[in-house]
Amino acid sequence: MKIVDAQVHIWAANTPERPWPARAEPHRAPLGKEELLAEMDKAGVDGVVIVPPSWEGDRNDIALDAAASHPDRFCIMGRFDPDAPGAREQIRGWKQQKGMLGVRLTFHTEVLRQPLLDGRFDWLWGEMEKAGIAAMVLFHHEYMHLADRIAERHPGLRLVLDHLGLKSAKDVPEATNFATLDKILALARRPNVAAKVSAMPCYADDKTYPFRSVHPHIRRVFDAFGPQRTFWGTDWSRLPCSYRQGVTMFTEELPWLTGQDLEWVMGRGICEWIGWRM
Repeated sequence: MKIVDAQVHIWAANTPERPWPARAEPHRAPLGKEELLAEMDKAGVDGVVIVPPSWEGDRNDIALDAAASHPDRFCIMGRFDPDAPGAREQIRGWKQQKGMLGVRLTFHTEVLRQPLLDGRFDWLWGEMEKAGIAAMVLFHHEYMHLADRIAERHPGLRLVLDHLGLKSAKDVPEATNFATLDKILALARRPNVAAKVSAMPCYADDKTYPFRSVHPHIRRVFDAFGPQRTFWGTDWSRLPCSYRQGVTMFTEELPWLTGQDLEWVMGRGICEWIGWRM
């Protein structure tokens, strides 16, 4: 069974030569491909979908370098600015970039959400649908109806709902975060929508492995979306446990997840969804 993490960030330092946008938190230490590879090998992770983080702005250079260097270990869901000059031409040739398999769009803050609400993303969904470009999208539950509307209008566009639409656990307790999980489960009726059960230890009230408090929530997502549309991921750089424990929480601690179902959740599903042939 190949184990493929559906989301990990890597990034470079915030420097005058390569500045982060003003909205970013400038204190984050850089995390590169070699450090990630070493941790993947220790954890038994075969491949990773690199998702460039929002604090670096709409840039993909670090991810592209990693995928070019290690195409058997990395692919990319890249960031995209719909307002950039030549944006329409850029998205049409998006998958010509080595290792680039899709787009990741984040709408979890007021600043990042406003272009969506203003309609500046409206043209993008159709272009991605025509080009066969999958999208990972981060909506909070109160905006999940917008994701539903996009999925309905563009049935050929494959969407992945990131982190189950959950908010930062430092601000929202587990009970509140998962109280509105039905808003994301409702989208399981759309065959072009999948769910990423990523960073689950980060949202658990019990702060120790194996984070049993979130197991029932994972089961609800699995039951709604099925094994082929439920994708394991860690968001490793913010895990409150080891990378290996991020793996074994699913492979060893969920007795109902076995056989081919486990294979789909732990990597086969995300690879087929975005077209990654490792």
